[in-house]
Amino acid sequence: MSDHADAVERRDRPTMRDVAALAGVGIKTVSRVFNDVPTVAPDLVQRVRAASDKLGYRPNLTAASLRRSGGRTNTIGLLLEDVSNPYSSSVHRAVEDYARYRNVLVLAGSLDEDPDRERELTRTLLGRRVDGVIIMPVSDDHRYLVAEQQAGVSFVFIDRPPSPLLADVVVSDNRGGARTAVQHLLDGGRRVVAYLGDDVGIYTAQQRFAGFRDALAEVGADCRPELVRHGLRTARQARDAAREILTSAAPDAIFSSQNLVTIGVVEALHELGLHHTVALVGFDDVPLADVVEPGVTVMAQDPAAVGTEAARLLFERMNGDNSPPAIHTLPTRLIVRGSGELPWLATP
Repeated sequence: MSDHADAVERRDRPTMRDVAALAGVGIKTVSRVFNDVPTVAPDLVQRVRAASDKLGYRPNLTAASLRRSGGRTNTIGLLLEDVSNPYSSSVHRAVEDYARYRNVLVLAGSLDEDPDRERELTRTLLGRRVDGVIIMPVSDDHRYLVAEQQAGVSFVFIDRPPSPLLADVVVSDNRGGARTAVQHLLDGGRRVVAYLGDDVGIYTAQQRFAGFRDALAEVGADCRPELVRHGLRTARQARDAAREILTSAAPDAIFSSQNLVTIGVVEALHELGLHHTVALVGFDDVPLADVVEPGVTVMAQDPAAVGTEAARLLFERMNGDNSPPAIHTLPTRLIVRGSGELPWLATP
């Protein structure tokens, strides 16, 4: 079956005329609102926007001459945490490669952990009539996508499941991978293990912290509050947190649960001269991990596989796959480079 054959036709979408009728205004007023004409009265803008949201209407910004048979535009959307992040950029490239082979254009954007930005960019993509969207979600409420899904737009999510929307999700084995990473440190004799990670409200961070605690519980070690830092979004924040925890709580090992956090931890260990004493395993691979001394041991995801699987699922849905949505979990693997295998002699 070709990628564009046997496509399921979308249900009729609400039109500008429907919005005008519900808002009690003329079609020209609706057009001016969606073209951001500044002379439209604020109360009319509010009425039109409210009617649009109620109907699930999105202005069609794609020229009719560019539309394909069956209502296709040969474009898909890709919304990631941050396209400059190594993980996100690898996912982006994999999706782009998969789509390019099928003559489909990828429109991508960064969400920056901002739910409002997610809604804004998603609305923009849907306004351009993309045939499907892959999202690394920030919001915990995706009811705003229900009408679009019912109208025939396909959605696949990466890293975090949507709620309450039902859609395919591609995730790495975050909890199991984190548990294995910390077990690796414990097997080396370490017992005072610190955790540095992202915002605990993020699904992946929750899962990795749970894996950290699982590993400690298996050996009867405590998860001490003074050894835990959440909410680290940048390498600089992680470096500062690592410096503080290394000087105040004296851990003999660190598990860093995100690649930018790992970079900050490596910087702090080198600055304090503890890089040959305090063991480190990070979740996610990092650039130049095998160049620094010692090399950084990581529990690696496969972002290329995540992107490829998400694209594959999206294209299947776009081509009429109506099977129940599912969570697709991809394995992680431990890459041993030295930082997690330092000989344990005594607590620093």
